[in-house]
Amino acid sequence: MTQTPAPSDDRRARRNTAVLVAAMAVLGSQITMIFVIGGLAGQMLAPNACLATLPISLIVFGSMTTAPWLSRLMQARGRRTGFVIGALGGLGGSAIAAAGLWQGSFALFLAGSYFTGIYMSAQGFYRFAAADGASDAFRPKAISYVMAGGLVSAILGPQLVKITHDLFVVPFLGSYLVAMTINLAGMGLFALLDLPRPAPRALGALPGRTTRQMLARPEIRVAIICGMASYGLMNLVMTSTPLAVIGCGHPQGSVSDIVTFHVLAMFVPSFFTGHLIARFGAVPVVATGLAILGVAGTVALSGVDLGHFFATLILLGIGWNFGFIGATAMLSQHHAPEEAGRIQGINDALVFGCVTLASLASGGLMNCAGGSAAEGWSAVNMAMAPVLALAGGALIWLVLRPRGA
Repeated sequence: MTQTPAPSDDRRARRNTAVLVAAMAVLGSQITMIFVIGGLAGQMLAPNACLATLPISLIVFGSMTTAPWLSRLMQARGRRTGFVIGALGGLGGSAIAAAGLWQGSFALFLAGSYFTGIYMSAQGFYRFAAADGASDAFRPKAISYVMAGGLVSAILGPQLVKITHDLFVVPFLGSYLVAMTINLAGMGLFALLDLPRPAPRALGALPGRTTRQMLARPEIRVAIICGMASYGLMNLVMTSTPLAVIGCGHPQGSVSDIVTFHVLAMFVPSFFTGHLIARFGAVPVVATGLAILGVAGTVALSGVDLGHFFATLILLGIGWNFGFIGATAMLSQHHAPEEAGRIQGINDALVFGCVTLASLASGGLMNCAGGSAAEGWSAVNMAMAPVLALAGGALIWLVLRPRGA
């Protein structure tokens, strides 16, 4: 269990939370931009339509493979170092992807997507940095506030795509050049963080539990499973949304609007999710999130009008918010500070591993699981059911298991 710091410590935690909210708002807008255009650019460059969402998958795969070593690096060198490395990864990834678009090279575009995943991994640790040094009462609120920073990126990213996607003869090239600028501009925010470097472990001090011992704790296992399900299912549906919207005959401009509403739904609830967790606990909030994800899939299966897409993606965002923030709060409540570098890295590697599989499956189901876009969209949403059943079952098991177990 993490130790509760003195109440005065929350002054520092609140300052760091404010900086991380700004970083999420500014730097995070590149991720919403790239998720809007990644599948469309991939479809333009890929030799096979079934590979259209592979660039999105490579971003998430890059995040998955980065999380373990980046988490350990931050444990040794401090959060700021890891966050700067993440911004440099985003800068390099956007530059390589832009070169791939210019040269018409799908392989180069995929390489840029992988490096963008380094930024995405670093962004995932903003929420843990906000929890560092916060009291038990403020910790879930700090996590929630940082996630709320995505509200600005929800509006900014898709609108930047609208302005920049056709600035040059090569479609989407302007969007990736803007993403490079975002990384350069946002990197300076990390100088404002007041996060001291971790003190070296004293000679003879206990290193904390082993990885196996931590994963043996039911709360940690279930938190990881629910985080994987919440993020994976959100990505499964969101990745194929631009392809489904255009494939069902709707205008391209509506894609940005739908994604904007989706990302707003992902982050607006963050203003009160932390308060709900502090009052009712993480488990009920996670359960609510999983239930809302199930409703999103049901709405998607009921039709392919623009209204159905808007409703599905809004519900998907709210469900992700409750499920993922609740799972993060569960995890942060059940490890000690000296264990953070290992368990947080393992958590994010598993979460983004699941998201990688989801994004790969999304393109295959959307383009290759039916004779039309509507049939592919139905296949994507029906695939949610077994994952929701697994996560919901794990949560029920956690609640019903004997207290002495």
